[in-house]
Order: sequence, then C-alpha cells, then structure tokens
Amino acid sequence: MTATVAQATRGPFFSLEELRRRAAARLLAAPPDPDDPETVPIGEHGLLAPDHVPRAAAVLVGIVARAEPQLLFTQRAKTLPVHAGQISFPGGGREADDATPLATALREAEEEIGLDRNLVRPLGYLDLYVTYSGYGVIGVVAEIDPAYQLTLSRAEVDEAFEVPLDFLMREENHRIEMREWSGGLREVHHMPWRERHIWGVTAGLLRNLYERLYAG
Repeated sequence: MTATVAQATRGPFFSLEELRRRAAARLLAAPPDPDDPETVPIGEHGLLAPDHVPRAAAVLVGIVARAEPQLLFTQRAKTLPVHAGQISFPGGGREADDATPLATALREAEEEIGLDRNLVRPLGYLDLYVTYSGYGVIGVVAEIDPAYQLTLSRAEVDEAFEVPLDFLMREENHRIEMREWSGGLREVHHMPWRERHIWGVTAGLLRNLYERLYAG
C-alpha cells in the first residue's frame, strides 16, 4: 500500500529542486551531539530537571520526492498505551544495535510502516528536540522515493498519509496553543490539516524544519 496523498498547491519556492538546495545549505550535515556543550536543545527541555539526561531517539522526517513534495506521517494506533491516535513521524528510541540516529530512524520506519530503507535518501538533520517525557529526539530529514510501498504494523500504526510541504512550511498555518500539563499550562505547536490535528512534538519538529529551511 501507499499512503493517502493530498493534493498540493504549488508555492513559489516549495519545489523539489528548491527543497534540495535549501536542505544542502541549511540543515545540519551531521546529527547534533547531546554530549557536546555547544549543542543547544530546543523543545520542552525547560520542563525537565536541569540534570536530566534525555534518552536518545530519532524520527524520519520523510519528504516524498514528488513534483510537489509531501511529508509522510503516521497516525498511531488507538490501542497504544501512550500517545494513542496521535499523528507522528516514524521513529522511536535508540536501541543498542543502532550505530547512529539515521540507523534508528530507518529501523523504526521499517518496523512501523514497512518502508524500504533503500528508497530513503538522507538530506540532513534537525536540531536536538528534547520532549517533556524525557527523550532527546533527532529529526532525520530525508527524501523518499514516491514509488514506495508500505506494510503497516497494525499494533503500532492505524494509517499513513501525506501532507503537502507547501502547506506545512507556510507560517500562517502554524499555531500555538496552551495545554494543561502537571498542574500548569504549557505552549504547544499545532498545525491543523483538514480533519487532522498535527500537534505537540511532531508539530514542533515541523516548526524546526520551517525555521531551518524557509524562515528569513
């Protein structure tokens, strides 16, 4: 199967060629090192104890290489014990055999949606995103061959679908909401797309992608 493909609207600089040019110039060429004191995390690290050491994780920020590029998402299974039904990128925690964040992202994409790693071409990396749940997530930005076929792990994923890069990289489609957390309020990113709600860490990573590639 392939993911549901949304109809895109062509923007002035959202072509595949322009995306590749910007990715080469603006993305991190190597994954950020959490142990490097010069690595400045983004996200929700302010909600954690100063001495907290985030658990390593990576996600595949996959851009389907169509004439009008699309981002590939999953909707998590509604039966999962945590984050059930939420929209996410394929990914998860690093395992002992994962030599790099890229290895983690590719393995998780194979396990969750059956994406053939031979159809994935890495473009670069996002900044280290620390989540309120204690993960240090590295976004691996990559092209996906549009000829891909998926086999979903129904225990983990209910659906896979695509959203136009053009829509997600326009700042007017980015929102900030206040949500309750641990007795207080915190800001979360939110990007509604039709009947779907992309929010939280996934939306935060999209915002980082926007700031890296298209802001300014």
